[in-house]
Amino acid sequence: MADRDKRTKRIAYTAAAVIFWLLVWQLLSVVTGSRVILPGPIDALKALFGLIPTLTFWKTVGNSFLHIVLGFLCAVILGTLLAAASYRVVPVKYLFSPLMKLIKAVPVASFIILVLLWINSRQLPAVISFLMVLPVIYTNVLAGIEGTDPKLLEMAEVFRLGNAKKLKYIYIPAVKPHFVAAVNIALGFSWKSGVAAEVIGLTPNAIGTRLYEAKLYLMTDELFAWTAVIVLVSVVFEKAVMAVLKRVTERN
Repeated sequence: MADRDKRTKRIAYTAAAVIFWLLVWQLLSVVTGSRVILPGPIDALKALFGLIPTLTFWKTVGNSFLHIVLGFLCAVILGTLLAAASYRVVPVKYLFSPLMKLIKAVPVASFIILVLLWINSRQLPAVISFLMVLPVIYTNVLAGIEGTDPKLLEMAEVFRLGNAKKLKYIYIPAVKPHFVAAVNIALGFSWKSGVAAEVIGLTPNAIGTRLYEAKLYLMTDELFAWTAVIVLVSVVFEKAVMAVLKRVTERN
């Protein structure tokens, strides 16, 4: 009963906060007195409902989703494999660690412009999403592996456990929290960097390109509508991925 009351209060507080900021948004829009400078939430909602029934809208959302998710998944897989290789083979760690630090230090915009010189703008969102997610996965997974309890490893050696059993019962439980945290952080990075790449690279049939066009033609209500789409799609994708991870980790 107490948990239900806490959940009800949390939902009520969240709803109240959302309503408060929507009212602030509407008030600022009224004070501004211009839909071009700052349209109200109702204007943005009308623009969104005007976009949703069109085939172009779904092609745009689907295209951005596929490219960004592809870059994210490739980074998760490769980052995990490189972290495992860095733990097993010390020279691999010394080889890739400076590269990961460099990727984290270089601004996203610099990478977008550089990569755009080498590849087609259609592949740009996937590549940028991949680059931004890779060091997050690599460093967190490697930290999890290196943080494995040495006493458990000694016990495994005493009882002569095979590599498969050590992986299942020792390494995976040690890496789980680090991996889940890394994925949670990387999900946001992938969408922010991927859409930024679309804006700068003007990727055909992409959300970022629609954002740029809305700004170019002063369609501010559509600018807010496409921004809402980015938030909704990224949040839904994040919830889905984290739900799958939670089910998998609880099962194991």
